[in-house]
Amino acid sequence: MYDIDLYAQIGDLKEVDYRNTLAIATLIELLISRGFIDRMEFSKMAKNLDTMSIEELKLLRNN
Repeated sequence: MYDIDLYAQIGDLKEVDYRNTLAIATLIELLISRGFIDRMEFSKMAKNLDTMSIEELKLLRNN
């Protein structure tokens, strides 16, 4: 019975992940379409954030 509950919880997490990803993608597309950011700017920032350490991210957030 525990296995079935665990599989159901994993399925729920997948649904939540999908919904969160959809919401983020929607926000990005709206920002781009309204001219607040452009794709290149977004791509560059994402690459920079991806290479930062946790400490660097904390410092960036505090500034």
